[in-house]
Amino acid sequence: MDLNTVRDVRDARVRAPWRPGDAWLAGGTYLFSEPQPHLRRLVDLSTMGWQPVRDLADGSVAISATCTIAELSRYGRRCGAPVAPLFEQCCRAFLASFKIWNMATVGGNLCNGLPAGPMISLTAALDGVCLLQAQDGSLRRIRVADFVIGAGLKDLGEGELLRSVTLPARAMSSRTAFRQVSLYGLGRSGALVIGVLDPQDGSLSVTVTAATVRPFRLWFPRPPDARGLRDTLEGAIGDADWFDDIHGLPAWRRHMTFRLAEEIRRELTTKGVR
Repeated sequence: MDLNTVRDVRDARVRAPWRPGDAWLAGGTYLFSEPQPHLRRLVDLSTMGWQPVRDLADGSVAISATCTIAELSRYGRRCGAPVAPLFEQCCRAFLASFKIWNMATVGGNLCNGLPAGPMISLTAALDGVCLLQAQDGSLRRIRVADFVIGAGLKDLGEGELLRSVTLPARAMSSRTAFRQVSLYGLGRSGALVIGVLDPQDGSLSVTVTAATVRPFRLWFPRPPDARGLRDTLEGAIGDADWFDDIHGLPAWRRHMTFRLAEEIRRELTTKGVR
């Protein structure tokens, strides 16, 4: 879609004061999908040259905000870590064409903050940490689970930039289980639940997205039984937290979340406690 209110496109490498009507441009798959009458200038990040995915010395993984879905998928296929299958599962949850895969970015998906954003699901489940840069150059870090605070709402200041997301080494060595459901065969995710079992201390995390207005990452020092899992989900996710749109009513999303979470608990709990 033409953005007929945009008067200028600026290279992000050239420093200039941030002004009302500015927006960061990465892949642009959302920006150009619908009218943006409030925009006057785009600041293009594609020239920054950030490496899409980096394996760090401590075993953690840094994903740049400009990493495309296609690049992340390729990384997941060649990554030998136990968590590798989860990358492809979340990429496939986009249900998008190859054209979108080659343009849409991890950072764009996070900064849209939509409940069904699968990059939010992936990075929140793996306890990812966002690196944010303000207009004055100062940096701050925030967990992905805290970065998205509502449907389309983020903890992001005016002109603040998401630089990267870092996944800790412990998460990369974990066992995972993935469940996703939609009302339609090729529909947007109505509920997406990911379980992560830490091989070092035996702890279990269960992350709920798509069904809720924001990510909910629940951590258990030891895997719970079925009742304990359900009680924790009920206590953490209030009635107002279930998302309501054409892709699923709150009651259905809640039911499917509880069902998928229990399937994940059984898959990852070796003793099969029920």
